[in-house]
Amino acid sequence: MCQHQPPCPTAESADRESARLVAHHPEQGWSLLYNGVLLFEDTGELLPDGQIIAPHRPMGTEVMTAA
Repeated sequence: MCQHQPPCPTAESADRESARLVAHHPEQGWSLLYNGVLLFEDTGELLPDGQIIAPHRPMGTEVMTAA
């Protein structure tokens, strides 16, 4: 699907999120990658075969403020 070098990882690859963007709609909270993965701002994903990947934000990323 992608014509650039190096080619994007496939939707089945562990590093699928590193594929280049086809469309980016931050106001709607999603991006479409060259490998067909629909990536949501909460880090959830919808793969081309319909498989859903639950959001996987790292835990412990809360912002600390000084008292």
